[in-house]
Amino acid sequence: MKLPVLCLALLVAVPFFAPPAAAAERNVLFIITDDESPTLGCYGDPVAKTPAIDAVAADGAVFLNAYATTASCAASRSVVMSGLHNHRNGMYGHQHSYHGFESWKTVVSLSLPRVMAGAGYRTGLIGKYHVGPELVYRYETYLKGNTRSPVEMAENCREFIAGADDDRPFFLYFATSDPHRGGGVDDSSRLELKPNRFGNKPDRGAYPGIEEVFYDPAEVPIPHFLTDNPEAREELAQYYQSVSRIDQGVARLVEILKEAGVYDKTLIVFTSDHGMAFPGGKTTVYEGGLRVPFVVRNPYEPKRGVRHEALVSHIDITPSLLDFAGGLDRDRNRPKKFVNAGKFWEDYPEVAKDNLGPKLDAYHGKSWVPILGDGSAEHWEMLHASHTFHEIQMYYPMRVVRDRRYKLIWNIAHGLPYPFASDLWTASSFQAQYRKSLDAPYGQKTVGEYIHRPAFELYRIDEDPHESRNLAGDPEYSEILREYQEKLRAMQQELGDPWILKWEYE
Repeated sequence: MKLPVLCLALLVAVPFFAPPAAAAERNVLFIITDDESPTLGCYGDPVAKTPAIDAVAADGAVFLNAYATTASCAASRSVVMSGLHNHRNGMYGHQHSYHGFESWKTVVSLSLPRVMAGAGYRTGLIGKYHVGPELVYRYETYLKGNTRSPVEMAENCREFIAGADDDRPFFLYFATSDPHRGGGVDDSSRLELKPNRFGNKPDRGAYPGIEEVFYDPAEVPIPHFLTDNPEAREELAQYYQSVSRIDQGVARLVEILKEAGVYDKTLIVFTSDHGMAFPGGKTTVYEGGLRVPFVVRNPYEPKRGVRHEALVSHIDITPSLLDFAGGLDRDRNRPKKFVNAGKFWEDYPEVAKDNLGPKLDAYHGKSWVPILGDGSAEHWEMLHASHTFHEIQMYYPMRVVRDRRYKLIWNIAHGLPYPFASDLWTASSFQAQYRKSLDAPYGQKTVGEYIHRPAFELYRIDEDPHESRNLAGDPEYSEILREYQEKLRAMQQELGDPWILKWEYE
């Protein structure tokens, strides 16, 4: 019996349109941007055009109180990829060039790409890496692409996501350079101090596959840590354009996941290494530096559209992704297939004779996977932040402890003027105020107060979320100050912070 022509056509067409029947389960797509605050529609930003990320958030969970542990690129990424504070994993500052910081070799037992591979995943990275040693943070596959062109990056991940010749689930680390400062200044500006382009092309140019979104400087909101001046507005307009470019990369990634038949088999996590690249944000331990976007879509979680109030930290990322993968020993808070670092490095005799670093056998962070569907669930009662360097010449160690009521900052090197990252010092938004005088306002402080800081800063963070009033010198808060100093010291002791010694002799 002959089949009708239409039926034959349908039979022929099915293989081309049906997703792979045996696509691997429990894949992980981890997206990390560079210097981005929660300037997204799903966080209530009034101007941000970020429909793709907002859609992922609506189908998952938005963490409203997510924090980096340090607002410095390489140091933060070492935390993301190790589950350990940077003061413990050894990457105290930048990894590249003459800065030269890298993690202890004992981190190999806990590092994200290593433990995901140990859990049976094929691991891939595209974009900004910025950690070391490579043997510690080794991925199986390194993909290439212009990190200022997220759609191009996404397209270059297509074959890896499909994984036609490999039935293992995938873990993809997708790291843009947007919206980091870069690319020079916008010479078309009429201002004397020109805005940085934040990676945007000059003359309203566009990257491949991108429909650039342009923002009106008059309409952008001014963060609490900046001063409303024409220079800040022009720089923020450039920043927001870069943010919208990222969103189009996310849209293309979602499209590729769906075409590969794995969208409903893939955990999507979206975050940034730390806050936006403005003085008062990046390199500080103020809210503008540490508060980050954090969106999670777990396709296996029945409750969606969750607005999560829990305090979460970048130290939680590695144990959480490993937990999702089924590879976390929750009792020991370490990989089920734990690899002894000493034995690992025996295969590298030229390395084994070196100081491998401190014993590391558990994560500082903990998994948020069990609470994704419950927006009222608690995670941490208290968070810790740890900054020591950014660039090598920027020694200014700070330690932070905060809960929902109070936040204490210890400026260990408070006798020094606060150091500026090279790109932040030249920021037109800051220079416009600096050139006026040290008494000129800058955010919640004066320029002089921003540069010269006291030993301790205590904020009633629930009532003063913009950190406008330092209570450390107020006699009414002397007991609270002592209480949180002790909490900070205890946390340093628990987390193995070498800078705890500064309590004794400085």
